[in-house]
Amino acid sequence: MKALFIGGTGLISSAVTELALRSGIEVYLLNRGSKRGFEESGAHYIVCDIHDEDAVANSIRGMEFDVVADFIAYAPSDVERDYRLFADRTRQYIFISSASAYSKPVMSHPITESHPLGNRFWQYSQLKADCERFLFDKFAEEGFPVTVVRPSHTYGDGKFLVPLSGAKTQWTYLDRILRGAPVVVHGDGKSLWTVTHNTDFAKAFVGLMGNYSAVGQAFHIVSDEALTWDNIISVESRLLGVEPNIVHVASERIARTLPEYYGGLLGDKSESMLFDTSKIKRFVPSFICTTPFSVGIRRSIEAIMSGERIVDESYNARVDLLLSEL
Repeated sequence: MKALFIGGTGLISSAVTELALRSGIEVYLLNRGSKRGFEESGAHYIVCDIHDEDAVANSIRGMEFDVVADFIAYAPSDVERDYRLFADRTRQYIFISSASAYSKPVMSHPITESHPLGNRFWQYSQLKADCERFLFDKFAEEGFPVTVVRPSHTYGDGKFLVPLSGAKTQWTYLDRILRGAPVVVHGDGKSLWTVTHNTDFAKAFVGLMGNYSAVGQAFHIVSDEALTWDNIISVESRLLGVEPNIVHVASERIARTLPEYYGGLLGDKSESMLFDTSKIKRFVPSFICTTPFSVGIRRSIEAIMSGERIVDESYNARVDLLLSEL
């Protein structure tokens, strides 16, 4: 099998790339080439900016793929470009959507793939849903071979699960727990959250690759392990050898003081998210999650502890502002 991954070196995609290579798949990574670690394992690099459509077209001239997967498509313009580039070059196009795209509030559990899309709180989720609509329209009109996967909260080495997250908050949040500083948990801390290790996600994803019965279908790729946010913080804290100083704050209040968290909280984390995984297990019978949270998050913590310990003081200042208003 010959596969092209657009991106291929991020948290989710790196696990997929690694497993695909171990499975004997011929993997091409189209990205800017800043991370070349998979070359040693046999990956081929097409160094190019996916947003430069003409340059990409020139770089893949004469090439065809059994599978194309775009791990960095977020807006309809991204998948429209991919359609133009790959409609005649692949037998399967996999779009990584998001389980956050489902309409909120969720009225029943478990959530199946037929649950309506339409998250009015979060633009990120709205754009993912718009991408899906475009791709499924092309499937219905022309047979464009799309498969959609919807991950939920996926983590891996170096990613700490936090309610109020950000690009630079991994060590900062861990540091707050270690210092005994208050850590904010939205709501009453009892909303259930499905957690999936990236290596488990990769098993289902690679199982869908070249599985042409999955064309025209959408799938959850998540585990069956769901924890409350209080549970998540407590497990992380125990692994650090401390008791957490949890402070519960209403999601709406957090969103008013820290509006950057509005969509992610009201449109996602404040909801309990429990998923029906029977469909992915029918299409990929070998899919079994084998990394429980207590094991996977230990590895994540070890990776963070061994890396740069840079405290994001602006994050601390914003959280302390929120706490000062209570």
